[in-house]
Amino acid sequence: MFKKILVANRGEIALRIQRACRELGIQAVMVYSEADKDAKYVRLADEAVCIGPPPSGQSYLNMPAIISAAEVTDAEAIHPGYGFLSENADFAERVEKSGFQFIGPTPESIRIMGDKVSAKQAMIKAGVPCVPGSEGELPDDPAAIRRIAKAIGYPVIIKAAGGGGGRGMRVVHTEAALVGAVQMTKAEAAAAFNNPAVYMEKYLQNPRHIEIQVLADKHRNAVYLGERDCSMQRRHQKVIEEAPAPGIPRRLIERIGERCVTACKKIGYRGAGTFEFLYENGEFYFIEMNTRVQVEHPVTEWITGIDIVRTQIMVAAGEKLPFTQRQIQLKGHAIECRVNAEDPFKFTPSPGRITTWHAPGGPGVRVDSHVYNNYFVPPNYDSMIGKIVVYGDTREQAIARMRTALAETVIEGISSNIALHRELMVDAKFIEGGTNIHYLEKWLSEHKR
Repeated sequence: MFKKILVANRGEIALRIQRACRELGIQAVMVYSEADKDAKYVRLADEAVCIGPPPSGQSYLNMPAIISAAEVTDAEAIHPGYGFLSENADFAERVEKSGFQFIGPTPESIRIMGDKVSAKQAMIKAGVPCVPGSEGELPDDPAAIRRIAKAIGYPVIIKAAGGGGGRGMRVVHTEAALVGAVQMTKAEAAAAFNNPAVYMEKYLQNPRHIEIQVLADKHRNAVYLGERDCSMQRRHQKVIEEAPAPGIPRRLIERIGERCVTACKKIGYRGAGTFEFLYENGEFYFIEMNTRVQVEHPVTEWITGIDIVRTQIMVAAGEKLPFTQRQIQLKGHAIECRVNAEDPFKFTPSPGRITTWHAPGGPGVRVDSHVYNNYFVPPNYDSMIGKIVVYGDTREQAIARMRTALAETVIEGISSNIALHRELMVDAKFIEGGTNIHYLEKWLSEHKR
């Protein structure tokens, strides 16, 4: 087991990893930008190193600064968390070439799964069902593009091969708009991802967003930890996640989970990962794989009793998975609400000083957050300041506990989206379960403030 790990991230995930290190008896080195010098995890750190000014390009995305921090503190491994450099194959490669263990997949796995075209090809080979679409990157010939779209059937969606986080996508309903849409998406992809390659898929009208959590070790063992429903989203950004997914037969989950495990073994995957699917009319369609820990990992931890971050560290240290697929039992229901520093209905960011922070508690309530009374939310990063996660024996109990937790939560000094979550927890369609990925956008348009 490692003696010292450097945590190359910030916010609630940095604190989450620090806590896992403490539990394992590992020293945690926290890196931070000048904007985060007063962060809770920096104050609690065994060691802390400032790696640059507030802009992430000069700090959390600064590879040489992070590797230098690992060198000067004699860290043995680097945990990238999520976001920033967590899915950057070049960073993973530089970490390992510098003599440190990257707590995540191999650079090769990150490259394969990070490019949406090569990921889809790898999944087809592994028998994982994919959305009908182009075989690889779209050609430049307009006539060929039109033929591909006609074979798939409208509407289609054009996606950037190097995209992610909901960026680099365009839906096309008619042939007249097709070629222009492809050219615009290519230009955007080149600017945003330094990769102009785009591909085409059938645009599913009312799918749900279902994901399968996997864990794999260096000894070719892999398991899946059930599924999560992440359909409550706005502009492709998740707002509420839950596990298990309401209303999907277990036999379908087991079938797709087993295929994900097979895919992990075929590509030699190690660590934590998530296969993301669109689910419509009883069918799963692979869209991408996240080669890192997810924001929403706590809901899976609740229903399986497995500590995903702790397991990531153990696997990176060369240990075998401490459980088999047969030993994994799903129990109860968990829901997560992402707490953002933003207007609850206009979604404008709300950085500033938190004058009052009162987190909820009680049976089955978990709060993952790095904030505290008088904490200053910097304007430089993502607006998420924490997550409220609840567990119940049933989905009904979990919803009731989330309502109570949200009622207890007090955040003053800045705006937060707690009011939005309170309304969604009493929404009839959410309570029924099984809403599609467009539901929240539609709900918001009908509940304009």
